[in-house]
Amino acid sequence: MTLTELQAQIALGEDSHRQFKRDITNADSIAAEMAAFSNSDGGVIFLGVTDDGSLPDLGRVDVKRINQLIGNAASQHVRSPLTVQTENVAVGAGRVVIVLTVPKGQDKPYFDRNGVIWLKSGSDKRRVNSKEELRRLFQSVDQFHADELPTKAGIDKLDKLRFRDFLRDVYQQEYPDAMAERLRLLQNLNLATDDGKLNLAGVLLFAEQPERIKPQFVLKAIRYPGNDIHVNQYLDTEDFSGPMRRIFEDSLAFVMRNLHKVQAGRGVNAPGTPEIPPTVFEELLVNALVHRDYLVSAPIRLFIFDNRIEIISPGHLPNNLTVEKIRAGNSVIRNPILVSYVAKGLLPYHGLGSGIKRALDDWPEIDFTDDRDGLLFTATVHRKELESSEKTSEVADGGSLKSSGEEESSQKSSQKSSQKIIELMQNDPTITIADLAKIVGITDRAIKKQIEKLRVLGLIRRIGPDKGGHWEVSE
Repeated sequence: MTLTELQAQIALGEDSHRQFKRDITNADSIAAEMAAFSNSDGGVIFLGVTDDGSLPDLGRVDVKRINQLIGNAASQHVRSPLTVQTENVAVGAGRVVIVLTVPKGQDKPYFDRNGVIWLKSGSDKRRVNSKEELRRLFQSVDQFHADELPTKAGIDKLDKLRFRDFLRDVYQQEYPDAMAERLRLLQNLNLATDDGKLNLAGVLLFAEQPERIKPQFVLKAIRYPGNDIHVNQYLDTEDFSGPMRRIFEDSLAFVMRNLHKVQAGRGVNAPGTPEIPPTVFEELLVNALVHRDYLVSAPIRLFIFDNRIEIISPGHLPNNLTVEKIRAGNSVIRNPILVSYVAKGLLPYHGLGSGIKRALDDWPEIDFTDDRDGLLFTATVHRKELESSEKTSEVADGGSLKSSGEEESSQKSSQKSSQKIIELMQNDPTITIADLAKIVGITDRAIKKQIEKLRVLGLIRRIGPDKGGHWEVSE
């Protein structure tokens, strides 16, 4: 490193990859700093530089002492030992800056001599205090994967029909009736643990009601009016749960019913084509479900605005993966069990690393944001403004663009349906959704949407389970 290059680095100041120290005299202290860099993404420590970037009198006589201290700290005060590099850069009359380069660790986590695990936090460091952070360190070096985590669900929670069909279609194998044989098969397929419980992959793929076992791993979708998030205004909303295949299909249907339909020169009675190809959302939703970080206890969020659609996945890109690399088709497998089963046809899958590229080929107007501090990865699909003569409806179930009179009529019809639902619930608190749909004259899905809106408004609530419970109507 030249003096000019050194000065340019110092001028940038301290951050999570760059740290200044005037001098070091304690091996334990520098060992903790090196462990923090190794447990993160690596970095450089400039010895002989003050916090404000000035260069004090660190003479050549100090070089031997400091380099020896660094060697001892890296080999004896860090577990596992580190291999670091030092470079002495002359900065003027008898003065030296030691540039200590600490690589990103390949054998994480690294401990100091007292057994403390350190991570970089901005220009400082902090202790690792949670199991999730520790698991993430193991995950980053491929020693641990979230989808193999054990759950509390026994194999009796398996969706028999779904798993039976999978065995028949993929392996041409019959569903084993004997519990012991079924458990052995699940263990061989990496879907159950040695102690007889379903692992996370087994729950997400084949459990009958995964949301009762892992309620945080669902997908929440909202269609907002305009281009901003509103606290209590939305045009369409739904939470999607169930096995991964069902979440994918239902969330894709939500997107498609909220897209404009373009006639593109067709007659007004001809069905329009979606403003954005469905394949774009197939790829992005599969990517969100399969590659999200399941160590983060949060749902996937799907937000639809007038000018864009956002798919927000918990967890930033793993390891050294960047937005530029995923655009080029690179990929890192975070959940290998899920990937292996998706590749067997459980979800639309076209090969590792090709999904993002395929989405960009079909619709280049996609931005990706990797928020490493917020543990979020966001895919933003930008919508094009359509000419009024080209677009139709973007409301719930598709159809043609409504005039103001038609829109007003539709709103009145919705209000009448809501009032009817409330009246029916008051008369019969145990009435079912199927009976409501039959009496009101709309679909089960439409009834569920109306019920959700009434619940949000605080007009109704459900007491007890779906079977055996009842509705309560507010005064």
